[in-house]
Order: sequence, then structure tokens, then C-alpha cells
Amino acid sequence: MSGEFEAAGAIAEGGLWARAAEPNAGEATAQGHGKCLNCATVLTGPHCHQCGQAGHVHRSFSAFWHDILHGVLHFDGKFWNTLPLLVWKPGHLTRRYIHGERAKFISPMALFLFSIFMMFAVFSYVGSPGSADSAKDVVTADGVKVTGWREGMQAGMVRLEAQIEEKTKAMQALGENDPGAKALAAEVRELKAQVNGLSFATEGKARYPDVLNNGDGEDASQFDLGGEVDTGWEGFDRLVNKLAAKANKNPELLLYKLQSNGYKFAWLLIPLSIPFVWLATLGKRGHRFYDHAVFTTYSIAFMSLLFIVVTLASKFNIAPGFVTAAAVFYAPFHMYRQLRHAYGSSRVGAMLRLAVLLTCTIFVVTEFMMILVSLGLMG
Repeated sequence: MSGEFEAAGAIAEGGLWARAAEPNAGEATAQGHGKCLNCATVLTGPHCHQCGQAGHVHRSFSAFWHDILHGVLHFDGKFWNTLPLLVWKPGHLTRRYIHGERAKFISPMALFLFSIFMMFAVFSYVGSPGSADSAKDVVTADGVKVTGWREGMQAGMVRLEAQIEEKTKAMQALGENDPGAKALAAEVRELKAQVNGLSFATEGKARYPDVLNNGDGEDASQFDLGGEVDTGWEGFDRLVNKLAAKANKNPELLLYKLQSNGYKFAWLLIPLSIPFVWLATLGKRGHRFYDHAVFTTYSIAFMSLLFIVVTLASKFNIAPGFVTAAAVFYAPFHMYRQLRHAYGSSRVGAMLRLAVLLTCTIFVVTEFMMILVSLGLMG
């Protein structure tokens, strides 16, 4: 049940962050009368112009749950104003928001934050793409079938522990001075190091602290890849080879760190993408970097929501092939429509700019992944 609670917590956290990014948006429709109940200012509209509190307050139990739904999930009229435009007319949404129609729409950053946390919640529940499929047929020593990335790692530790026990018994049967026993000891140490990597990812601690790198010559040498990277800078080569060896030794831990850092640093996609959006829209006068930021943030938010739909369709076997194919086709088409209507381009102009933007997207994703890998290896 930990996945369900983790997913619910992530959704709530995303809603709260989105609400913090967009606390006010002119949502009230009822007219206020009399004085503000908070500061006693005479009301001239649905909100107090002095402190901002709504003129009409509720004191019913149903209103309490409405406040939870409204404050946490941000589920109000703006959602229905924003989502249809984001899906089908993203360029109109971008242009209208830039030019001042903001009270009726969810802001780009609030939508981005909520979509990222929603994606984290979905992956926490169903497992990240690829991991669920690889773990769905894993059976533990007790004959229990497991799914999801965390359960898959735990099942992997069960298998490794069985190998450690088997090789330890064989080593003890040979005796300490036997050459075969020394080889088995090295294999046991390697298996324990792999268990440490998995236990770090799932439990936050090493199960075998005695095999952790303590800086002596023997342990330090295990990271020497024999000079696979040779740039002429000895210190840099040593660092790269050491990090590469760590990745090869515990790939599961690296994948876990990539996923974890991906949610934490997803915001980096925005500043990484803005210069390339500017490059793709060269020649369009009257647009500022703020406009490119709105374009980028809405686009990334939509791609996150689209990725969630594909993941859920695959998880619950709802026409996964069709949904995936439709998403692959619609993603660039969505970018084309946003480019054309947000920047007022012609069809041919939007197609040319789309080609540039798609090429730049490859560089942005590559750069983002390199940052995540670096953080994962150095963390």
C-alpha cells in the first residue's frame, strides 16, 4: 500500500505547490455585501480590495471538503478553461495568457508543477516506464510475484542474498588458504556490493557496510578501468573512470537516482529550452523572453500530461499500442499548432520552425540527461 499513499501524497504536494505559485486568480463569482469579515473594509465586489478575502464565506461540512478539493487539487473553473485549450489550441492559450487573459486560466508554472508532481505520483503507483514490465514476472524466494521498481529491486536482493549464502558455504568448505576460496571471496564481495547498491535505493542504507569503499589501495583500484578515458588530464581521467565504474557496478542505483533527480530538477528543462525557442522563432518581432518562457512551460506541462496518459494506458492495457502511436504523432503536431498560433506564423513558416525546434529538443533532452547522470554519479 506504500505506493498508493506515496502517490496520494505527491498529488497533494503538487496541488499545494501549484496553489502557492498561483494564489489568486479572480475565481469568485458571487457579489459581496456589507463589510469584510476579516478586516471590516466595506465591500465593493466579490473580494475585499484591502485584504483580498472573499466576501462570502461558507460554514458547512460540504464546503470544508470543497475547500480541500479546491485548495489541494486546484479543481475549479480555470481547469476547464485551460485544459481544452492546452490540448487542442495551445497557441491560442499561450497568446491569450501573454497578452493579459490570466484570471481565467491556470498559470504556466502552476500547471507545470502540478503535472510534474502528478507524473511522480503515477510512477510511484504503477512504476516508471520499462521497470514495471521488467519486474512483473519476478518471483521472490517465497513464491510471491512482485511488480514496480522498488519491489523489483527487493526481489533482486533476494536472489543476490541466495548467491551470497551459496558461495559463502562453498568458500568455508574449501578453507581460507585454498586459491579457489580466495576467488569465491572476491565474488562474494562483489555480490555484497551489488546488494548495497540496491539497499541504498530501497532502504537508504548499506546492508553490508564492511564492503564499502574505505579508501585503501585495494578498494580504490576496483574503480580503475585501465585508462578507458584518456584525455591527457590525469585527474579528470581518474574521476571519469571512477564514476563510470560506479555506474557499471550498481546500474539499478543509478537508475533510481536518475528517476529521483528527474522530478527534483525537472524545472531545469525550462531555462534549458528557452534559448532554443528563441532561436526557433528568430525573425518574429515583438516577442520577449517572457513569451518564450510561457510557451516553453505550457508545452512541457502538456508533454508531461501526455506521458502520464501513455503510462496509464500501458499499465491498464487500454489500447496501449494505439495510445502510444497517437501520442508520438500528436506531440510534434501539438508543438506545430502552438508555434503557429502563439507567434502568428504561416503554415510553411510554422513547419520550418517546428523542424528547428524538434532538432533543438534533442539537444535539450540530451543536456538534461547528462545533468541527471552527473548528479546521480556524484551523489
